[in-house]
Amino acid sequence: MSDPEALFLGGHPALDFLNTKYGPAEQAKEVIGDGASFLRWLVRAGLLDSHAIAPMKRRLSERSLDLAAAEARKLRDWTAQWITRWCDRPKGDYGAELRRLNGLLERAHSYREAIGTTEGVRIVVREHLLTADELVAAAGLPLAVLVAEEDPQLIKRCAGPDCTLWFLDKTKAHRRLFCSATGCGNRAKVAAFRERQREH
Repeated sequence: MSDPEALFLGGHPALDFLNTKYGPAEQAKEVIGDGASFLRWLVRAGLLDSHAIAPMKRRLSERSLDLAAAEARKLRDWTAQWITRWCDRPKGDYGAELRRLNGLLERAHSYREAIGTTEGVRIVVREHLLTADELVAAAGLPLAVLVAEEDPQLIKRCAGPDCTLWFLDKTKAHRRLFCSATGCGNRAKVAAFRERQREH
């Protein structure tokens, strides 16, 4: 059985992580169902190099990968609750949340690499993932970037009925309402058109 489709509509890796479970509660689709699907999502999200999957599967047992996926799902649910509170009260006291987040980030091992670009040489941070714990830390790192660098007023939930997706509103006027113009946005337009037709 194939994984549910991973949706990358959030405009930020942390929100794409929140969107790994989507849809109405009774029909929710789970993208991170097991360890193998967690690895695939990390690659698609750009948080894990595709060449690392095979060595990771050889190094770690299926059970340890499944446990990492289960922890990632718990992290996702906790993150959704925190982000909801943070968007409502940006100036709140989030010391406990930051301590938990920092505890997660301590698991990660990274190194800096000098790479050549068209503009010259720059330093990039590379994740050195060896353990299942580090896989979960890789999923948590974008959350730290989100709360440190983004405006909570621009983090939104889709206005579409039954849509649970998050997104970062990067539009100029910051009036974006839907996760995608072709999906929920188009459905809203069709529904509004039909309502106008009924009224006439």
